[in-house]
Amino acid sequence: MAEEQTAAEPLWRELVGRRLRDLRRERDETLTETAGRAGISPQYLSEIERGVKEPSSEMIAAVLGALDTTLLDLTAAVAGELYAAGAPARPRPLSVPAPQAQPAASAYALAA
Repeated sequence: MAEEQTAAEPLWRELVGRRLRDLRRERDETLTETAGRAGISPQYLSEIERGVKEPSSEMIAAVLGALDTTLLDLTAAVAGELYAAGAPARPRPLSVPAPQAQPAASAYALAA
């Protein structure tokens, strides 16, 4: 019996890079223009877009600022791609419950 082959889940950096490239191209900008506003080199931005580099949160924020978008928009787009790629094989994650309120007595105990 042949085992079913499943595609490897894409890496986060690849999806982020692809989305950043799409945003830059939608604005009809060159690497140099976007990188200049972000304060990074065009070479580094190219590596981010190709999924070669794992950018820090600060670098992602700088590029997002240069593209006039938000981390929430980027994260939602990337998460949507992941769900679309793995929807048949994986259930949606459970919601994280809201933190429970701590009794006031414990706050007083900490203050004492």
